[in-house]
Amino acid sequence: MARRFELDRPRLRAVAYRILGSLGEADDALQDAWLRADRADTSGVENPSGWLTTVVARVCLNMLRARDTRREQPLDDSADRGPAAAVATGFEGPADPAEEAQLADEVGVALLIVLDTLGPAERLAFVLHDMFDVPFDDIAAMLGKTPAATRQLASRARRRVRGVPVPDADLPRRRRAVDAYLAATRGGDFDALVSLLHPDVVLRADAAVVPTPEPVAVAGVERVARGAMASMGRARSAGVVLVDGRVGMAMAENGRLRVVLRFTFADDGLIAGIDVIAEPGRLNKLDIAGIG
Repeated sequence: MARRFELDRPRLRAVAYRILGSLGEADDALQDAWLRADRADTSGVENPSGWLTTVVARVCLNMLRARDTRREQPLDDSADRGPAAAVATGFEGPADPAEEAQLADEVGVALLIVLDTLGPAERLAFVLHDMFDVPFDDIAAMLGKTPAATRQLASRARRRVRGVPVPDADLPRRRRAVDAYLAATRGGDFDALVSLLHPDVVLRADAAVVPTPEPVAVAGVERVARGAMASMGRARSAGVVLVDGRVGMAMAENGRLRVVLRFTFADDGLIAGIDVIAEPGRLNKLDIAGIG
C-alpha cells in the first residue's frame, strides 16, 4: 500500500487540492489519509487506487465540514506540519506560494472561487465525478446518500460552476471591461486602468478591506486607479465571476473567498462604481457563480 500511495500521490494530491482549494490543506489531507491507510487492514482491498482515493476524499470532506463551522475565522496556513508530512506527502514546511499560484492558474482561479461557495457534499460530488470520473455509487457511499441524490448534488454544483445564462445584452461588453480591469491590475498598467474608468468613478470599500474602523470611499479616476494598483498582489488570485447575476470579480486566498468587487457601469460602458466587499457576513450573502 505504501508503494501504491507513492505512485498515486500526484493524483491524490490533485484530488485533495481541487476539493479543498488550498495546497497546504491538501498536503495535510494526504498526511492524514496516509496515516489512516497505514493503520488499516487492506488485505481485502481489490482496487488500491480507488480505495486510496476514497480515503483522501473522506478526509477532505471532514475538513470541508469543519471549515464550514469557522468560515469567519482568519486563515492560518503557515503552521509547521512536522516531519511525518514529508514522509506521507513529500511536503516540507509551509506551502510554496509560487506553486500555489501555479496550481490555481492550472485549475482556474474563478473555478476555485465558485467551488468555495458550494456546500461540502456538492463540492465533493462535483469534483470527484466531473473532474476525476469517480462513479456516483462510490461518492454516494462516502456521503451517506443515494446515487440519485448524489447526482442531484453534482448537477446543482455544475450549474453554479458553469453559470446560468443571464438575459443581459450588455453582459459581454461588461465582461470585457472587467477582464481588462483585472489584466491591468495584475500587470500594473496604470494607463490601461485609467482608460476603463468613468471620470466620476467612486470606489467604496467596507471596513474589512483595508482594514479600517469605518468603510472607505474614494472618488476620481486617478485615486481609484492608484488604489487598484495597490491590490496587484491580490489580483494574482482573482477571477471574473457573476456576483448576484452581474459581472464582478472575486479574490481568493488559498482557494477561499476573501474579497469581492461589484461593478456598476455608465451608459458609455466605463466603470462608474466599484463596491469592494470583504466582511464575512456580507460575503456569505452574495450569490457567486461562474460565467457560462
